[in-house]
Amino acid sequence: MSAFVRPLAGALSILCFTAAIAILSNGSALAQAEAAPPPVKQMALTDKQIGGVIAGQKDIDAIMEKMPQSGKPDPKAVAQLDAVAKKNGFASYGEYANVVANISLVLAGFDPATKKYVGPEAVIKAQIAEVEADKKMSAKDKKEALADLNDELKTPEPPIENKGNIDLVAKYYDKLADLLGQDEQ
Repeated sequence: MSAFVRPLAGALSILCFTAAIAILSNGSALAQAEAAPPPVKQMALTDKQIGGVIAGQKDIDAIMEKMPQSGKPDPKAVAQLDAVAKKNGFASYGEYANVVANISLVLAGFDPATKKYVGPEAVIKAQIAEVEADKKMSAKDKKEALADLNDELKTPEPPIENKGNIDLVAKYYDKLADLLGQDEQ
């Protein structure tokens, strides 16, 4: 799957982390037990927001790498995330994470070969075809990859509400795919 970028997983982990921060701040045990990734609050993106994400993502990644995968987020790290977000034009890390999630929703529908928006379903189907044709992949890895991709097909992405976001993300596609898709390449 090296040719395909699936950045949504990274955005969802950012949203899960943001939800964890919210749970920490309200202290509700019930909220902790029921915590699930919140749905992406879709919004019309701006050049300024995308520029802020591009400028801040490496610093955000550096902070996130140091954070534990489970348990309570370190308040110092949370403050650092907010500081990086504010430095790059966002009101908070939560706003930054929502912009990343909106970008990722759009990126999930881009064919990396043509750099054209084709929709997430078409991208996943192309990934399935690539995995099926891969002669170097072990049978076990192929089976797992196909199961994951077929699961993704069963859980459709929400439609893009702000169609202008597609053109805006296309304008910055190369930079955004490199920054937000690095774990999925």
